[in-house]
Amino acid sequence: MEPAVKYTLIKKEKHTGARLGMLETPHGTFETPIFMPVGTEASVKNMAPEDLEKIGATIVLANTYHLWLRPGEDIVKEAGGLHKFMNWNKGILTDSGGFQVFSLANTRDITEAGVHFRNHLNGRREFLSPEKAIKIENYLGPDIMMSLDECPPFFESYDYIKKSVARTSRWAERGLKAHRNPDWQALFGIVQGAGFEDLRKQSAKDLVSMDFPGYSIGGLSVGESKSEMNRVLDFTTPLLPENKPRYLMGVGTADSLIDGVIRGIDMFDCVLPTRIARNGTCMTTHGRLVVKNAKYARDFGPIDPDCDCYVCRNYSRAYIRHLINANELFGTHLTSYHNLYFLLNLMKGVRQAIKDDNLLEFREHVFEDYGFNKANAKNF
Repeated sequence: MEPAVKYTLIKKEKHTGARLGMLETPHGTFETPIFMPVGTEASVKNMAPEDLEKIGATIVLANTYHLWLRPGEDIVKEAGGLHKFMNWNKGILTDSGGFQVFSLANTRDITEAGVHFRNHLNGRREFLSPEKAIKIENYLGPDIMMSLDECPPFFESYDYIKKSVARTSRWAERGLKAHRNPDWQALFGIVQGAGFEDLRKQSAKDLVSMDFPGYSIGGLSVGESKSEMNRVLDFTTPLLPENKPRYLMGVGTADSLIDGVIRGIDMFDCVLPTRIARNGTCMTTHGRLVVKNAKYARDFGPIDPDCDCYVCRNYSRAYIRHLINANELFGTHLTSYHNLYFLLNLMKGVRQAIKDDNLLEFREHVFEDYGFNKANAKNF
């Protein structure tokens, strides 16, 4: 049986080994590395599917936990699956819901069978097992689905992480057996192990032996430093097969995207660009800009003079500031549009830099302009 998702390695950047690839899915083929906008409730906040297509998004995320609780996976299935339900004809990836469940630290109980927890909407007791998570994702119908894993805090004890990794491996095997649609839905395994090299190696060994069509690295960007995350990627990513996609979960800052690519990552996602956009914070070539600040009241220039997105070509800082301070939804649409365009365009530049074998020069240029090489970013 042909895998539902096929990865082809096209080129390695000669100075770093960063990968240029092609990911073929049932809903389109696209180049990697990529950033994937997050649409938790089957909608990327403040963005229409047509907007996402215009800015170059090729695959988005939806959240299994939230869609299970509301509207229910049976309703999505009845609608014809997520693609029809949300009017999106390109790629969709769903997480397993595990991260959301494990974030409910005070109301959940982990057992070998699965996780008991309280529904955050109504307080009702719920249960999520590896088999249940896969059944929900089969109903939702994404191109790529994630195994149920435990995502423990990064700084938990070695003994706890060791037990957690072993449980995640057992859950991955159970989920693989429960998967009903491998011909048109790819199930990825998730490598855990916090900051412990031997546990990351064990997790990767377990999952690679199960021959998943793709692998993600979880348990990062959860409070550890950027240098700590890079250290873990340095020894974890090489453990994963070269002929399959590698996905770093929950990462979306410009520096971490580039540094992740340098360490062999192909796919990223994060709520960051739309979350900060709702507070009037914009990602620009020269660092973050809080457009709702008073000093922009009479600034009739674009959010980012070096950006060619629709927002920067048509609207001023002063106007967007007014909208956000007046609680007009159009304002957060504009900042969300810009921030997502910024990251998607950044990844386009990363792919070109891999093609040109100058990714380190590209990184230096981006870091210098954004302000990562300074104590504080430029505020202009």
